[in-house]
Amino acid sequence: MSAVRHVVYLHGFASSPASSKATRFQRELAGRGVGYSCPDLNEPSFETLTVTRMLEQTRAAVAAAAGPVALAGSSLGAFVAVHAAAADRTGKIDRLVLMAPAFDFGGNRLRQIGEQGIDEWRRTGQLRIFHYATGTYRDVGFALYTDAAMYDALTVELRQPSLVFQGRQDASVDPVMVERWASARTNTDLRLLDDDHQLTASVDLIWNESRRFFELTD
Repeated sequence: MSAVRHVVYLHGFASSPASSKATRFQRELAGRGVGYSCPDLNEPSFETLTVTRMLEQTRAAVAAAAGPVALAGSSLGAFVAVHAAAADRTGKIDRLVLMAPAFDFGGNRLRQIGEQGIDEWRRTGQLRIFHYATGTYRDVGFALYTDAAMYDALTVELRQPSLVFQGRQDASVDPVMVERWASARTNTDLRLLDDDHQLTASVDLIWNESRRFFELTD
């Protein structure tokens, strides 16, 4: 692989391009003359969020970038990154950095609210969740549930190499599930960290390992 020329960063669910990891990547890449983009996956409306829409935003960001392109995704953003890379027919996406990847978002993750909660979500058409980026409660439409069920990251095949960071104390993403996903793919390098879902204590390590993975000079 040659050095990455552009990184598309995909933020997590109920997060934004202003997240701490996204801004760290942006700052470091700008200092090295590497292109960076981070589509706001909340737009045009958080209520109408779907995986399909996020994939369309990702494809548009990749199409506008100079290759080779790396996708960096956090939590739900990692779920989207995997599907975008698997579907890429241009060859521009040549590697992935996945942080606390919610590989089971399309299945078990959304079912954790229980059958009663899903029935209520279906009935009202809305689920109220805390949006970390705005610090307020926001409604997300039931289309997120029906659309996400069409995507299975646990069985997807990737030709691109992946660097994965996962916290052992992650209460949102099961580290065992991530280990199982990584062990089934020979082109995946998994780093298990003593950290939680936000990976706040590991940001320096994540950037330094990602920089080497991107083949960028210090």
